[in-house]
Amino acid sequence: MRTQSARVLVAFLCFVLATCGGGRSADPPPAGSSRNVNTWHYDNMRTGANTNEITLTLANVNPDKFGKLFTLPVDGAVVGQALFLGSVPIAGKGSHNVIYVATMHNSVYAFDADSNSGPNASPLWQTSLLPPGATPVPMSIQGCQGVTEWTEVGVVSTPVIDASTGTLYAVAKSYENGDTVFRLHALDVKSGQEKLRGPVPLAATYTLNGQTETFNAFAETNRPALLLTNGHVYMAFGSNGCNAFGVQGWVLSYNASTLALEGAFSTEPGRALASIWQKGGGLSADSAFNVYAETGEGNFTPGTNFGSSILKFRQSGARLELADWFTPYNQAYLSANDLDLNDSVLVLPDQPGPHPHLAIGVGKEGTLYVLDRDDMGQYCSICTAGDTQIVQELPLAVGRHTGSLVYWNSTVYSTGTGSPIMAWPLTNGMLPTTPAVQTGKQVGAHSPVLTSNGGANGILWQINGASLTAYDAQTLARLYSSSDTNGRDTLPPLPHFAPLIVVNGKVYVSTNSGVVVLGQL
Repeated sequence: MRTQSARVLVAFLCFVLATCGGGRSADPPPAGSSRNVNTWHYDNMRTGANTNEITLTLANVNPDKFGKLFTLPVDGAVVGQALFLGSVPIAGKGSHNVIYVATMHNSVYAFDADSNSGPNASPLWQTSLLPPGATPVPMSIQGCQGVTEWTEVGVVSTPVIDASTGTLYAVAKSYENGDTVFRLHALDVKSGQEKLRGPVPLAATYTLNGQTETFNAFAETNRPALLLTNGHVYMAFGSNGCNAFGVQGWVLSYNASTLALEGAFSTEPGRALASIWQKGGGLSADSAFNVYAETGEGNFTPGTNFGSSILKFRQSGARLELADWFTPYNQAYLSANDLDLNDSVLVLPDQPGPHPHLAIGVGKEGTLYVLDRDDMGQYCSICTAGDTQIVQELPLAVGRHTGSLVYWNSTVYSTGTGSPIMAWPLTNGMLPTTPAVQTGKQVGAHSPVLTSNGGANGILWQINGASLTAYDAQTLARLYSSSDTNGRDTLPPLPHFAPLIVVNGKVYVSTNSGVVVLGQL
């Protein structure tokens, strides 16, 4: 039998050399992975990995060859991630690689992704999602500004694109006639015009055990990125950050073709809290179209109230059903100490071993929960030191307040705030008890992404505080930091949990005033 140190050494060698498991050098790209970026973190599994990046390499991402190229200014803060489509025909303007950006001022922009000069100095198109006479929701109305530091609330979440129909879906919040209203918009990616007879106002009820809850737009914020799967657009809601106004967590399902409501779920019928916010990360989905979410602090009653839990949903016709769930044994402690679950659920590709269908959850406490998606474990009422009913649990492993996890090359990456970035190689669906490689302590606070050309040139991209940083994904040696360029690549003020994407040789960082574009100098 191997000793623990021997197992870690073998895992590390497999990780670096990528020769274990029959010589496989890399997992195949997840379904939907392409040069286009249609959704948050590249795919519905939320792996955070773009495995089709051929321009940016370990050799050319450094302060001498890589840096800030230009900025795309907009009319408000960009809290969601930008999206990218290649070779989009724009009426009267030819074909362009396009970056789509939504703002807190309720505007959506389409920019040329490669240039902001000459004919591309202006947006390719710009659409306001505000009805006549409406405004974004002022923070004096929304409240909780001390938590998020937002100045207004409009489009918070990352939109999603259906490339097959050329439709961009976005959820906007507006203030009109003394009331707050959410609307789901469906825009033509070529023109920005509304499609599908949209927009439609969001409204829903949920009844459980005789208790009916009504979706309260005033109390809710749509922070998690939108999810498009199985012909439906899924969106989740929770507090703006201070759990005011009787907020609850909600998941709504809208038909992507008709914009009709086809399912709703409230996390706490008869109670409050249990927001779904995930630092802006999206709801996740597996290949069977099951949908996954994490909830914030709140009440817990098995099967009814789901504070600090991981939930699995399935679409059944025009209904959204809770299919399974997991709640940590110390849920009460997590909720009482603001250590709730607050990141996207990472859905893994099929793994060898006894549990082929796995997902990993993590929250503010920094504990990793490896779950069997076919039997998530629900709740262990007799557990006192760990959740023995799930596949694996690594208590306090990754540092507090980690960003969403990243998966590449049979390895999971974690990035806790004020903690090392860590690489955890999987063996038969199990994580080692210590990481194979790690950095020194990093600022963190934002969710990273990873780029590679298949199994080569893996680069982990992380915003550390106010700086963009890049690391060799195998050794975690630092390749580049915007803070090392004598002010050349200084980023403007960033939003709470700033997102970024890397695609087609460029990095796009969302800021409070636009999108900064970096690439080869």
